[in-house]
Amino acid sequence: MADNSTQEDFKRVAFVTGASRGIGRAIAKRLANENRHVVLVSRTESPLNDLAHEIEQAGGSASVRAVDVGDGEALAGAIESAVKELGRLDILVNNAGITRDNLVLRMSDEEFDDVIRVNLRSVFVAIRAAARPMMKGRFGRIVNIASTSGLVGNAGQANYAASKAGLVGLTRTIARELGSKGVTANVIAPGFIETDMTANLPDQVKDGVKAMMALRRLGTPEDIAAAVAYVSAEDAGFLTGQVIAVDGGLTMC
Repeated sequence: MADNSTQEDFKRVAFVTGASRGIGRAIAKRLANENRHVVLVSRTESPLNDLAHEIEQAGGSASVRAVDVGDGEALAGAIESAVKELGRLDILVNNAGITRDNLVLRMSDEEFDDVIRVNLRSVFVAIRAAARPMMKGRFGRIVNIASTSGLVGNAGQANYAASKAGLVGLTRTIARELGSKGVTANVIAPGFIETDMTANLPDQVKDGVKAMMALRRLGTPEDIAAAVAYVSAEDAGFLTGQVIAVDGGLTMC
């Protein structure tokens, strides 16, 4: 979809992976509402075009990149082309992810490797591609969407939990490496959120989870989007290397 906006219209450019649905969609809409030009990224172009149209109808600005983040070369190329087209990159939100759940004794090498490739390696690739333009602009907000599974573990999710725990170490390393250049890096770790991934959970399971939460409810994609909006804001420049669990109090200790 064509983008007719000018650089003067929008102060910052955000690149959001997994933007076609759920948490990623909510993040993209929230950043667009806060006067960011949002580069929408997902494997399938059609829902991205629909979202871009919705954002533009609301007065925002968006462009589309149909990319499988598991393809490192394509992902890096998408970031480079966005920078070339828009002249800058200020905010990187690594939200795309997959699950291949299984117990450790039954989990195949392929199931483990696929999740690590999409959930962790792609984030490294994206950060590496985004770092130089952010450093050049002396401003950057890197936001990695992890999970409470990466903080406390979850039976049947050795691959997923490992990938999300890996994001914590990666993020804190990046925070140390890029902090002097005005680039921050933080982790948002959602708990149980009302998305396609939780829609098929039995009500009994949902009720059990709610009972363990201080707020007694599942989160919404908008709850996560609000946290991303905060850590990517202009005045969040002294916040870096942190893990913020947005989980209704599920994992507090």
